[in-house]
Amino acid sequence: MSDATPSEPGPDFAAMTRDIAEVPAVEVIVTVAVNLMSAAAVKLGLTEEGDAYKDLDEARKLVHALAGLLDAGATEISSFHAAPLRDGLKSLQLAFREASLVPDEPGQGPGEKYTGPVFG
Repeated sequence: MSDATPSEPGPDFAAMTRDIAEVPAVEVIVTVAVNLMSAAAVKLGLTEEGDAYKDLDEARKLVHALAGLLDAGATEISSFHAAPLRDGLKSLQLAFREASLVPDEPGQGPGEKYTGPVFG
């Protein structure tokens, strides 16, 4: 007999696929948008930890990706879902502008390619 303990079972990919198949597209898009917003807030130093995780280069990428997602998905998720996400995006864009030592020109900030210039 072997003394080896049985290995733990791997993830049940069939169940995971079935679970994701049951999630409406609107919910997936909104969830991704909220995750991008949360990550951007952390990288902008807007959390309780403050500047501990601040990284404006990373924040720029996240805000830009969020703006692109909202631009592409806004008509798919309805204004009911899109409006608060757009408000959050604008807040992040303004926070980025305030945190930057050398502010971008109007229309050149993260995501402004999709949203147009953001002014405080």
